[in-house]
Amino acid sequence: MKQFGIDWPSLLAQTISFSIVFFILWRFAYRPIFAMLQARREKIAESLANAEKIKADVARTEAERRKILTDAGDQANLLIQEARDAAARVREQETQKAVAAAGQIIAKAREAAAQEHARMLGELKREVGRLVIQTTTAVTGKILTQEDQKRLAEETEKQLAA
Repeated sequence: MKQFGIDWPSLLAQTISFSIVFFILWRFAYRPIFAMLQARREKIAESLANAEKIKADVARTEAERRKILTDAGDQANLLIQEARDAAARVREQETQKAVAAAGQIIAKAREAAAQEHARMLGELKREVGRLVIQTTTAVTGKILTQEDQKRLAEETEKQLAA
């Protein structure tokens, strides 16, 4: 070994020295580094698993959101249709009320017109009777008694009524 330049005491001292340095490095440097790397691998794996879980939750939430929006749209359409139906019913009821009120107004107007017609007819009969009596008095030159006036008025009314 002398030919190769190996000195056994020096080789043994270097081997012991290397073993001590290796042990110290292993114990205080490599082991904590490997432990830290292992912890990072676990955190990465856990994060990937959480990311998949979150993706699944997001997909489920999105499906629920779509379902809720669809249900809300259906309910809104139903409420709109119900409101339209209610408005149509109210419009029909109000129209019927207006027609009934118009009928009542027309009936009252006809009744008032009939009463006015009867009143005016009565006034006309009285006036015609008075004119007949006045004309008869002027023509005959005689003053009519109450009985004559009454008889003439009744005859005039009969003729007007016919």
